Amino acid sequence: MTVLAIRDLTIRIAGRPLLENAGLVVDTGRKVGLVGRNGAGKSTLLRAITGQLQPDGGEIRLASRARMTHVAQEAPGGSQNLLDTVLAADHERADLLAALDTETDGHALAEIHERLIAIRADSAPSRAAVVLAGLGFDAEAQARPVGEFSGGWRMRVALAQALFLEPDLLLLDEPTNHLDLEATIWLEGWLSRFSGAAIVVSHDRGLLDRCVDAIAHLDKQKITLYPGAFENFVRVRSERAAQQAALAEKVSAQRAHMQAFVDRFRAKASKARQAQSRIKALEKLPDVETLVEDAPTRFAFPDPGELSPPILNLEGVTVGYDGRPILRSLNLRLDQEDRIALLGANGNGKSTLAKLLAGRMDTMAGEARRDRRLKVGYFAQHQSDELDLDGTPLTHMQQALGMTATETQCRAQLARFGLDVERATTRIGALSGGEKARLLLALCTREAPHLLILDEPTNHLDIDARDALVKALAGFGGAVVLITHDPDMVTLVADRLLLVADGGITPFDGDLDDYRAYLADRARAARQANAAPKEKPRDDRRERAEARAALAPLRERVTQIEADIARMTREAELIAKKLADPATHQRFKPAEIAKVTQKHGFLTKQVATLEEEWLSLQEKLEAA
Repeated sequence: MTVLAIRDLTIRIAGRPLLENAGLVVDTGRKVGLVGRNGAGKSTLLRAITGQLQPDGGEIRLASRARMTHVAQEAPGGSQNLLDTVLAADHERADLLAALDTETDGHALAEIHERLIAIRADSAPSRAAVVLAGLGFDAEAQARPVGEFSGGWRMRVALAQALFLEPDLLLLDEPTNHLDLEATIWLEGWLSRFSGAAIVVSHDRGLLDRCVDAIAHLDKQKITLYPGAFENFVRVRSERAAQQAALAEKVSAQRAHMQAFVDRFRAKASKARQAQSRIKALEKLPDVETLVEDAPTRFAFPDPGELSPPILNLEGVTVGYDGRPILRSLNLRLDQEDRIALLGANGNGKSTLAKLLAGRMDTMAGEARRDRRLKVGYFAQHQSDELDLDGTPLTHMQQALGMTATETQCRAQLARFGLDVERATTRIGALSGGEKARLLLALCTREAPHLLILDEPTNHLDIDARDALVKALAGFGGAVVLITHDPDMVTLVADRLLLVADGGITPFDGDLDDYRAYLADRARAARQANAAPKEKPRDDRRERAEARAALAPLRERVTQIEADIARMTREAELIAKKLADPATHQRFKPAEIAKVTQKHGFLTKQVATLEEEWLSLQEKLEAA
């Protein structure tokens, strides 16, 4: 079944075509990764699908009664706590619960109850809590008002709202941008289990390899669908590019050969007829369009030169803010060949450690020794907010390098990160997020640092730019400390993992698969701890008596359920018998028959629900 059909779609922005007669079909349960270069129109397409933008032509059709959800552009706020904010996203559930307080008609109440059962309203709080926990909000955080959190954390709440609804079609635009590695790993697992259809715009190559089953490539105003994950898309594109290039070369050789014959014999009467036939053949040769993309993205870090090891050493260091320690008793040695990734949930102190290593924070205790010639390049994820929107990359680089630097030197440093002649003089306010990230990389490496600290460097980089950054880091002659939500970047760049947790740092012995297992074990232990009763020691006789008293309500409920199931089953059987009798359909009007049929359906579902509860209670009784 098709949940979304796009046909002959045309979208123009300020007269510039983004899509021309493009099409895409998404079937129920299919997860599609939407990829394309920055500016190709991926986010614009999502806005058109959600109705926020009116296309210039074509149609976008959502299946009848299909529910579609996308992450809100603006982060939620206000005094409502996180859990209630997520629950409020399900407007149907909220409306049905409100109707229960005002509705008096028995038949209408039965329909409301039936719909509440269908949408699993009773389990909504637990499902919302699971999503929030996966995105990094513990039970204490879920009870706090949304307005107390920063913008990035509130965007996680907006993501939680979309995931909680579990729609027929889920639209996600760069969902990992506001997540840490732990939440990204959780989201990958959630998407893999999600039964609905999804369109995911992402530059995260790992997510596109692990969580989608098709790639929609937006290129040259068209959408081409490739089955399989991103790895298969790259393989097919590469093969097609090679075939097209070979065909183009063959046609070019034919054209050159024919043109040479024409040029040589055009003026000779004896060869005029052959020359004319060659001219006609030339006109018929196809114009083969190669699949070569724009110039490939390349980054290049300047050579830092060598320092004697260690370049930095921490011994018993404590660091924090306003006299409050965040990390204690830190011991860490950095050599120039180190490639370190910091693991740990947001709020555990990864960015604090990065600032300490960068020399942006003083120690509260212990000793931090640095080579006196050490130069540090520090890329912070929020530095783009500090750029002068009226300035240009060139003016920023000139200010950073000082008056002694020539314009040629400034442009050369910008060119290392793909900021060409035109973009070097473009207003910062007109640059894309990816172009601003390139500028920050150019600025933080301007002095050829021996230590490069990267705090979420890939948030706005497209897939090509991420690959270029990985390759540049592989050839970089200095040390790297990396904080990123991109699992693939950790795997490709880091050879040491440090876990930042519980106020300290410890080496993590293993790879990211081991870390995923570690997170799963920790989550399982937390669930068991929350489920385990926290009771004081007591004597056996009293404990057995209290256990019997505690089980009494369960046994009473089991007895009640058995009676309800027997009663409802009998009633449902009587209704079924009446509906099977042709005389019933002769005596009663169709509307009355419909009501009786609805009641039969409601009773059947109620029996099924009660049977599930009965089984659950029996398991508890047996375990006790």
